[in-house]
Amino acid sequence: MKLVSILFALLFVAFASASFPYACGPYSCRAGEICRTIDNVCHCVPIPQCYEVTLTQKVIGTWKDNNGKTFTQYDVTITNHMNRNIKNLIIDTDYTLRLRDNSSIWNVNRLPNNDLTLPSYQPSVNAHASFTFGFILEGTIPANLAIKAVVY
Repeated sequence: MKLVSILFALLFVAFASASFPYACGPYSCRAGEICRTIDNVCHCVPIPQCYEVTLTQKVIGTWKDNNGKTFTQYDVTITNHMNRNIKNLIIDTDYTLRLRDNSSIWNVNRLPNNDLTLPSYQPSVNAHASFTFGFILEGTIPANLAIKAVVY
């Protein structure tokens, strides 16, 4: 009888956990999808259909140092096209984010896995507003950046 009670309890916990609406995380959706959370419910949307948030990179300047290495400064603007505020977002990066050094990125938090997120002093992007961060890269090739997850 105790075994049946324990099995029933485990089954109940498993069902309740699976049906609870967890917020999206960086690994909630498949490749080619963006994870967006609206009112604490996670939705995976194909990236081509997601125009709610855009990233725009702009070259500020390019120069060579005394050793002949080329560096380029970029501003990246996050634009919220929705009628709701963005409460948080995660930006995916890859090997192309070749920073000049660890102090060559500003107005954004860099996570241990190199993803980027809003800084603590700018925890949201208002509806129809934008936020800009920047970095200095080695070379002249822009970084590959993509929205990985958005919380509204």
